[in-house]
Amino acid sequence: MPLTPAPNRRHFLALAGLAAAAAACGKAEAGTAGGAGGRKRTLRYQGAAGAVTLPELAEDLGYLGDVKLEWVGNTISGPQDIQSAATGQTDFGGAFNGAVVKLASQGAPVKAVISYYGSDKDAYNGFYVLEDSPIRAPRDLIGKKVGMNTLGAHSEAMLDIYLERHGLSRAEIGKVTPLVVPPVNTEQALRQKQIQVGVLGGILRDKALATGGIRPLFTDFQLLGAFSAGTYVMTERFLKANPETARTFVTGVAKAIEWSRTTPRDQVIARFTAIVEKRRRQEDTAALKFWRSYGVAETGGRIDPKSFRLWVDWLADRGDVPKSRIKSVDELYTNEFNAYGKGSGS
Repeated sequence: MPLTPAPNRRHFLALAGLAAAAAACGKAEAGTAGGAGGRKRTLRYQGAAGAVTLPELAEDLGYLGDVKLEWVGNTISGPQDIQSAATGQTDFGGAFNGAVVKLASQGAPVKAVISYYGSDKDAYNGFYVLEDSPIRAPRDLIGKKVGMNTLGAHSEAMLDIYLERHGLSRAEIGKVTPLVVPPVNTEQALRQKQIQVGVLGGILRDKALATGGIRPLFTDFQLLGAFSAGTYVMTERFLKANPETARTFVTGVAKAIEWSRTTPRDQVIARFTAIVEKRRRQEDTAALKFWRSYGVAETGGRIDPKSFRLWVDWLADRGDVPKSRIKSVDELYTNEFNAYGKGSGS
C-alpha cells in the first residue's frame, strides 16, 4: 500500500488542478448554458459508489419536480468535482469550502449555493492513534505521520488548525507529515504502525472502534463544534441562464436535508438502500446501515458566512490565497436560490 508524502503546503491546493480549472472554465462552461428561455432541466453530476448524495435523495423524494439528474460517473475527490463543474463537464459539484475558496480565488466564476455536509455529534472525522501510543498532545505529533484520504482538503485543514490553536509554530507544523492513505486502508496502516495517526469517519471509524485498540486524539467536531464544511457550487453563467432550475435544485436539496433530519434513521437507511439498488450499478449497500447524519449545521443548508470566513483567513495566512483576491466572503456564495423556509420551499 503506497503512502504518499505531502507536497509543500503553500502549493497543495494548486496540485488539485484548480488553477487549471479557473483558466479553462470561461471556454468550457458553454455546455452548462440553458438554451432558449434558460430552461435547462437535466443536471449532469458525479456521484459516489455505495452512497446516496443529497441531490439523489431529493430526486427520489420528488423534491426536484421536473428537474432531472444525469449521472456521468463517480467523483474521486471534492476538488475534482468542483473542477468538473467549473469547466462545464458537470452542472454542479461539491467540495470542502477551502477548495471552493481556492477555486474562486483563481478567477473561476462559481458560486456556492447550498451546504451539503459537515460535522456534528453523529457525523465527524476523528484523528485516531493506537491505544498504547505515546501521542497524547499536539506537540507529540512533531515528526509523526498522519494518514488521510486526500491532501489539501478537510482533514489537512483540521490538522493544521488543531496544531496552530495549540501553539505550534509554522516550522514545527512543517515537521508533521500528512500522507495520502486510501480510507479503506487507514485502519490497517495505523495498526501496522506505517502511520502514527489515522483519520477515520463513518463506517470505517465505527468498525475500527468496535475492533478496539485505538483512541481518538481529537475530532473535527471537538475542534470546531457543529459546522457545515462543504458546499455545492454552480457557475455564475448557469445561475444567470437557469435561475428557476437552480432554485428548484437548491430548494429540493434543502428539503432533502430536513427530511433526513426529521425522518427516523431506519427509514432513511431503507430509502438509501432502495435508491442504490434501483440504479443497478453493482454497489455494496452494507455501509449504508452505518449512516447517521449528513452533518449540515444550518437549517435547509443555508450558507453561513462563517463557513467560508474561517477558510479564507486560514488560506490567506498560509499564503495560499492572496488577501486581495477575496475582498469579501459574500462574493463566494449565495442563498438567493434556497427557498426553503420562505413559503413554497418549506
